[in-house]
Amino acid sequence: MRRSLLAAVALPLILVLAACSSGGAATTAPTNAPSQPPAVASTTPSSAPSTDAGASAPATTGATVEAKPVGAIGTVLVAGSNGMTVYTFTKDVKDSGKSACNTGCIDKWPALTSTAAPTAGDGVTGKLGTITRDDGSTQVTYNGLPLYFFANDKAPGDANGVYANWEAVKP
Repeated sequence: MRRSLLAAVALPLILVLAACSSGGAATTAPTNAPSQPPAVASTTPSSAPSTDAGASAPATTGATVEAKPVGAIGTVLVAGSNGMTVYTFTKDVKDSGKSACNTGCIDKWPALTSTAAPTAGDGVTGKLGTITRDDGSTQVTYNGLPLYFFANDKAPGDANGVYANWEAVKP
Protein backbone atom coordinates (compact mmCIF):
# COMPACT_ATOMS: atom_id res chain seq x y z
CA MET A 1 0.00 0.00 0.00
CA ARG A 2 2.85 2.36 0.85
CA ARG A 3 4.46 1.67 -2.51
CA SER A 4 1.20 2.43 -4.36
CA LEU A 5 0.84 5.74 -2.54
CA LEU A 6 4.45 6.68 -3.29
CA ALA A 7 3.98 5.78 -6.97
CA ALA A 8 0.75 7.78 -7.16
CA VAL A 9 2.51 10.86 -5.76
CA ALA A 10 5.83 10.48 -7.60
CA LEU A 11 4.51 9.76 -11.12
CA PRO A 12 2.68 13.12 -11.62
CA LEU A 13 5.74 14.98 -10.29
CA ILE A 14 8.07 13.10 -12.65
CA LEU A 15 5.80 13.79 -15.64
CA VAL A 16 5.65 17.52 -14.88
CA LEU A 17 9.42 17.71 -14.43
CA ALA A 18 10.04 15.85 -17.68
CA ALA A 19 7.65 18.05 -19.65
CA CYS A 20 9.33 21.26 -18.54
CA SER A 21 12.98 20.25 -18.60
CA SER A 22 15.34 21.52 -21.25
CA GLY A 23 18.44 19.48 -21.78
CA GLY A 24 20.26 18.65 -18.54
CA ALA A 25 18.85 21.53 -16.54
CA ALA A 26 16.72 20.59 -13.56
CA THR A 27 13.32 22.22 -13.34
CA THR A 28 11.41 22.99 -10.19
CA ALA A 29 8.00 21.35 -9.91
CA PRO A 30 5.06 23.73 -10.28
CA THR A 31 4.01 25.27 -6.99
CA ASN A 32 0.39 25.29 -8.05
CA ALA A 33 0.33 22.02 -9.95
CA PRO A 34 -3.09 20.63 -10.72
CA SER A 35 -4.09 17.39 -8.96
CA GLN A 36 -3.57 15.55 -12.24
CA PRO A 37 -0.53 16.26 -14.42
CA PRO A 38 -1.43 18.24 -17.53
CA ALA A 39 -1.79 16.02 -20.56
CA VAL A 40 0.71 16.67 -23.33
CA ALA A 41 -1.13 18.31 -26.21
CA SER A 42 -0.65 17.22 -29.77
CA THR A 43 0.53 20.61 -30.95
CA THR A 44 3.47 20.74 -33.26
CA PRO A 45 6.56 22.57 -32.01
CA SER A 46 6.61 26.27 -32.74
CA SER A 47 2.92 26.45 -33.55
CA ALA A 48 0.37 28.60 -31.80
CA PRO A 49 -2.82 27.08 -30.43
CA SER A 50 -5.91 28.18 -32.30
CA THR A 51 -9.22 29.11 -30.74
CA ASP A 52 -10.34 25.55 -31.53
CA ALA A 53 -9.57 23.64 -28.33
CA GLY A 54 -6.64 21.31 -28.72
CA ALA A 55 -5.89 22.21 -32.33
CA SER A 56 -2.69 23.81 -33.52
CA ALA A 57 -2.30 26.54 -36.08
CA PRO A 58 0.65 27.42 -38.26
CA ALA A 59 2.59 30.59 -37.68
CA THR A 60 0.72 33.69 -38.64
CA THR A 61 2.02 36.05 -41.31
CA GLY A 62 2.67 38.77 -38.75
CA ALA A 63 1.80 38.10 -35.12
CA THR A 64 -0.04 40.81 -33.21
CA VAL A 65 0.35 40.87 -29.45
CA GLU A 66 -2.04 42.89 -27.30
CA ALA A 67 -2.84 43.42 -23.63
CA LYS A 68 -6.15 42.09 -22.29
CA PRO A 69 -7.63 41.40 -18.86
CA VAL A 70 -7.39 37.68 -18.09
CA GLY A 71 -9.25 36.43 -15.03
CA ALA A 72 -7.71 36.97 -11.62
CA ILE A 73 -4.19 37.56 -12.97
CA GLY A 74 -5.11 40.95 -14.41
CA THR A 75 -4.01 42.49 -17.69
CA VAL A 76 -1.49 40.34 -19.55
CA LEU A 77 -0.30 39.84 -23.10
CA VAL A 78 -2.30 37.67 -25.48
CA ALA A 79 -1.83 36.73 -29.11
CA GLY A 80 -4.10 38.91 -31.20
CA SER A 81 -4.82 36.14 -33.70
CA ASN A 82 -6.47 33.86 -31.14
CA GLY A 83 -6.66 35.75 -27.82
CA MET A 84 -4.62 33.11 -26.01
CA THR A 85 -2.44 34.10 -23.04
CA VAL A 86 1.31 34.15 -23.68
CA TYR A 87 4.02 33.30 -21.15
CA THR A 88 7.75 33.67 -20.56
CA PHE A 89 10.11 31.00 -19.22
CA THR A 90 12.32 32.22 -16.38
CA LYS A 91 15.20 30.06 -17.63
CA ASP A 92 15.36 32.07 -20.87
CA VAL A 93 18.07 34.72 -20.83
CA LYS A 94 16.94 38.20 -21.90
CA ASP A 95 18.40 39.32 -25.25
CA SER A 96 20.33 36.04 -25.68
CA GLY A 97 18.57 35.23 -28.95
CA LYS A 98 17.93 31.69 -27.69
CA SER A 99 15.05 29.72 -26.21
CA ALA A 100 15.73 27.40 -23.27
CA CYS A 101 12.48 25.52 -23.99
CA ASN A 102 13.18 22.87 -26.60
CA THR A 103 12.76 19.08 -26.76
CA GLY A 104 9.93 17.92 -24.51
CA CYS A 105 9.31 21.37 -23.09
CA ILE A 106 8.13 22.81 -26.42
CA ASP A 107 5.36 20.18 -26.59
CA LYS A 108 3.80 21.61 -23.42
CA TRP A 109 4.80 25.23 -24.12
CA PRO A 110 4.45 25.91 -27.89
CA ALA A 111 6.31 28.97 -29.12
CA LEU A 112 4.47 32.02 -30.44
CA THR A 113 5.86 32.11 -33.96
CA SER A 114 5.52 34.50 -36.86
CA THR A 115 6.72 34.69 -40.44
CA ALA A 116 6.90 38.51 -40.36
CA ALA A 117 7.72 41.22 -37.85
CA PRO A 118 5.29 41.13 -34.90
CA THR A 119 2.95 44.05 -34.28
CA ALA A 120 2.15 45.67 -30.93
CA GLY A 121 -1.58 45.96 -30.38
CA ASP A 122 -3.58 47.83 -27.75
CA GLY A 123 -1.88 48.18 -24.36
CA VAL A 124 1.53 46.80 -25.34
CA THR A 125 4.20 49.06 -23.89
CA GLY A 126 7.35 46.95 -24.34
CA LYS A 127 9.42 46.02 -27.37
CA LEU A 128 8.42 43.14 -29.66
CA GLY A 129 11.07 41.31 -31.65
CA THR A 130 11.98 37.85 -32.87
CA ILE A 131 14.61 35.14 -32.47
CA THR A 132 15.41 32.15 -34.64
CA ARG A 133 14.72 28.88 -32.81
CA ASP A 134 16.97 25.84 -33.14
CA ASP A 135 14.42 24.33 -35.57
CA GLY A 136 14.67 27.40 -37.83
CA SER A 137 11.27 28.88 -36.96
CA THR A 138 10.93 32.51 -35.90
CA GLN A 139 9.72 33.03 -32.33
CA VAL A 140 8.21 36.30 -31.11
CA THR A 141 9.92 38.00 -28.15
CA TYR A 142 8.80 40.69 -25.72
CA ASN A 143 11.45 42.87 -24.10
CA GLY A 144 14.05 40.33 -25.24
CA LEU A 145 12.33 37.21 -23.87
CA PRO A 146 10.74 34.50 -26.06
CA LEU A 147 6.94 34.12 -25.84
CA TYR A 148 5.09 30.82 -25.45
CA PHE A 149 1.57 29.48 -25.19
CA PHE A 150 0.49 26.80 -22.68
CA ALA A 151 -0.94 23.65 -24.27
CA ASN A 152 -3.63 23.29 -21.59
CA ASP A 153 -5.06 26.76 -22.21
CA LYS A 154 -8.06 25.91 -24.36
CA ALA A 155 -9.85 29.24 -24.81
CA PRO A 156 -9.13 32.97 -24.76
CA GLY A 157 -8.99 34.11 -21.14
CA ASP A 158 -7.43 30.87 -19.86
CA ALA A 159 -4.27 31.32 -17.80
CA ASN A 160 -3.51 27.78 -16.67
CA GLY A 161 0.20 28.10 -17.44
CA VAL A 162 1.30 30.09 -14.40
CA TYR A 163 3.74 27.64 -12.79
CA ALA A 164 7.18 27.76 -11.21
CA ASN A 165 9.50 29.05 -14.00
CA TRP A 166 6.54 30.24 -16.12
CA GLU A 167 4.92 33.66 -15.96
CA ALA A 168 2.07 35.38 -17.75
CA VAL A 169 3.48 38.54 -19.34
CA LYS A 170 2.48 41.93 -17.97
CA PRO A 171 2.45 44.71 -20.59
